Amino acid sequence: MENIIAISPTAQRGILAAQATSDEMLLEDVAAGSRPAMHILYARHRVRVYRFILQMVRDTATAEDLVSQVFLDVWRTAGQFEGRARVSTWLLSIARFKALTALRQRRHEDLDQDHVLEIPDQADTPETTLARNRTGDILRACIAKLSPAHQEIIHLVYYHEKSVEEAGLIIGIPQSTVKTRMFYARKQLAELLKDAGVDTRAA
Repeated sequence: MENIIAISPTAQRGILAAQATSDEMLLEDVAAGSRPAMHILYARHRVRVYRFILQMVRDTATAEDLVSQVFLDVWRTAGQFEGRARVSTWLLSIARFKALTALRQRRHEDLDQDHVLEIPDQADTPETTLARNRTGDILRACIAKLSPAHQEIIHLVYYHEKSVEEAGLIIGIPQSTVKTRMFYARKQLAELLKDAGVDTRAA
């Protein structure tokens, strides 16, 4: 990945000019073989993709490796992007597939998946910021008690700010299913927070 992302001083002018370019235009340039465009796209989305993957795999080294795989796929397949969703949504779809594949491989190695999901997330996410106070600690603990499907919805909609439609595209489920999962995830989370002594009535 480094040889794709690394840039020469002469390429910096093109990168500066591309700063205001939309993701879709950047992806068109990537499809045409533009390394400066790839660098901008990587810089814009690397952290979001990393946090999304880390939330699933709970291992920093694995997450870093999968981020590289995601952007290598983008470099190779940019021309296949059909524009039916935002580029960020497309990237998270690729990231989710990579993460699920890694988790399946991990299960084949007889690792305890429940234990893996309980490993604390050390990324600097909004969730981690909240964890600096007691309420944040409680929130993290309650979210961790949700089913994997409900955790995924909470993270996509509230932490990655994806719409119902985008969440459905990323996961590969109908919008109605997204709404149903959101309803039950929020209901269960509210009950867990109430049991933990957090008043959610003002939320």
